[in-house]
Amino acid sequence: MATSPPPPAPPGIPAGGARRHAHWWQRTWVRYAALTTLLALSGLVILALVRKQTGTEGFLVGLGLAIFPVPLLVAAFRWLDRVDPGPWRNLLFSFAWGACAAALIAIVANSFATQWIATATADPSHADTLGATVIAPIVEESAKAAAVLLVFLFRRRDFTGIVDGVVIAGVTATGFAFTENILYLGTAFGTDQLTGDTGIFSVTAATFFVRVIMSPFAHPLFTVLTGIGFGIAALSADRQHVRRVLLPITGLLLAMGMHAMWNGSSAFGEYGFFAVYAAFMVPCFGLLTWLAVWTRQRELGTVRTELPSYAVAGWLAAPEPFALGSMKARRLAREYATQHGGRDAGRAVAEYEAYATSLAFLRHRGRRGRAGADFAVRERELLQELWLRREPARAALAYAARATAPAPPVPSAAWPLAGYGYPPAHPAYNPYRS
Repeated sequence: MATSPPPPAPPGIPAGGARRHAHWWQRTWVRYAALTTLLALSGLVILALVRKQTGTEGFLVGLGLAIFPVPLLVAAFRWLDRVDPGPWRNLLFSFAWGACAAALIAIVANSFATQWIATATADPSHADTLGATVIAPIVEESAKAAAVLLVFLFRRRDFTGIVDGVVIAGVTATGFAFTENILYLGTAFGTDQLTGDTGIFSVTAATFFVRVIMSPFAHPLFTVLTGIGFGIAALSADRQHVRRVLLPITGLLLAMGMHAMWNGSSAFGEYGFFAVYAAFMVPCFGLLTWLAVWTRQRELGTVRTELPSYAVAGWLAAPEPFALGSMKARRLAREYATQHGGRDAGRAVAEYEAYATSLAFLRHRGRRGRAGADFAVRERELLQELWLRREPARAALAYAARATAPAPPVPSAAWPLAGYGYPPAHPAYNPYRS
């Protein structure tokens, strides 16, 4: 097993060397501007397409109903990412990509492919079935996977394991499902307007129940498989090129297969949808949820295992690895810092926790021979960030460690005892003390 070098001694940290001049297209603001423009244009086009198909009133109704599951799903993925939280900009990009770019690609490509098949075969019903069970899963999962790929390639430091892949994929799929639900619910409302149906027996109510109440997790569940593939690839060493390519592709193919089964469930008979939902979708959802939570707990174990070496080297105080490996202790530390030092101190402790977690993961990869060539540079950067925030963090984490430490066992005498059969009183015990 490969081992990482011992932690450097604190606190003298040399300044970084001079950077080479970057070309204009490599500058951060140029990339942000290009990406923002692309997403904004995609959003405007998808807005026009959906509004054209549903009408203004249908669009507003669909928008109001489709928003319901979004906060819950985003909060669930954010909770899962609490151990080593990624920056909000990655989540905003993922959601925007799913809701705008991926949705636009899906609408255009699905419509074009279905019309082409209908024209070529002169069988519109067969074209619709083929489009839903074959074309749509391939196009939609590929479009959503593009967001995961972009974060994996250009935000590599924020993409370190399975949880990161699950979160990015899940938030992307949440954005995609949001736009798709607007389209379906708005179209259903338009149908009800024509037929005069209202209430719980309307098409809108049925669509809302199936897509928002029963299966809000469907699209995230599919795309999470792609995210897991990228997450496992992120844990692989840089030299394992085949593994790093095949794993994401395998995850994408599994996502397409599950998506195709879900879309094709209506072809399995009158109760095919409910059969697939109960026998396949719900168990898969439970299994992947367990996997994500288990991985989260394993990340906390990695923090507790890797950080003591930095405590020995003097970078961290002795109680900190324990406190940083407990979500309860982390929360107490942030609250303590905020109460005694204000919001700035609380923010500094939160940043300290995040940098310490990244440091633990980096060292874990280094011990397993999976760290990149910039291991020492990245380690130095993280240690510097910790050192700058040590004043408010150490007191807060020491308090949190004391507050959450397990109580020491009280020694008791063996039973039975010689004498009259009663255990001797504890030395501190005084029956006459008030």
